[in-house]
Amino acid sequence: MKFTFLGTGTSQGVPVIACSCAVCKSGDARDNRLRSSLLVEAEDGWTAVIDTGPDFRQQMLREGTRRLDAVLFTHHHKDHIAGLDDVRAFNFSQGRPMEIYGSAATLQALRHEFSYAFAEEKYPGVPNLLLNELIHEPFELAGRPIIPIPVMHHRMPVLGFRFGDFAYITDANFIPDSSMKLLEGLDVLVLNALRKEPHISHFTLQQALDLVKVLQPKQAYFTHISHLLGQHEEIETSLPGGVALAYDGLCVHCK
Repeated sequence: MKFTFLGTGTSQGVPVIACSCAVCKSGDARDNRLRSSLLVEAEDGWTAVIDTGPDFRQQMLREGTRRLDAVLFTHHHKDHIAGLDDVRAFNFSQGRPMEIYGSAATLQALRHEFSYAFAEEKYPGVPNLLLNELIHEPFELAGRPIIPIPVMHHRMPVLGFRFGDFAYITDANFIPDSSMKLLEGLDVLVLNALRKEPHISHFTLQQALDLVKVLQPKQAYFTHISHLLGQHEEIETSLPGGVALAYDGLCVHCK
């Protein structure tokens, strides 16, 4: 399968307009980060995204994505759901509802935030969404096994996802032992690493590195990066082998 980082940034610590910090002034395209999201593509054309943040439309256009079969949500914070309305373009082109997967709390938030999409008398052209509740059990999409990974975002339960030997965890600061076992034997592990300084609900760079040491994936990538972490090139050179910062547009192939 092919995994493309649609965005690797965050609304946490977003600079004000005309910020003059080194990251905001950087000419390195890897420092230009849209909100975190992941595109998943199978060999037969099946396609899904994890999270639809405010930049979702821009990300889909950038990647030239013509097909979308499902949306998986990690949680319902605005920077991960705000772009959901734009799946209506795929409703129109594919002629069917969009399959949406998330926890009960996430689906409840979607019904509230996008109430017009669930009205008894829908306005013409609103997104057509088919909600599917996830519990903490493996499930299949088009014959592909997917394992939800329960983690904590301060006091908020969040879901990560494992596809074969690839796992994606964002917006977390604690992984329980039961979920750590679900992350063993990975070829690729993606973790959030917000910044160097402590944060109430996100892993720091060092905390993410410590987790990599324990889980020992063949390769780890860090995402959900605040501009407060520093410039890509500077941080990248300080990381150990087998660990790298993800960047928008990075493609990873994994079984």
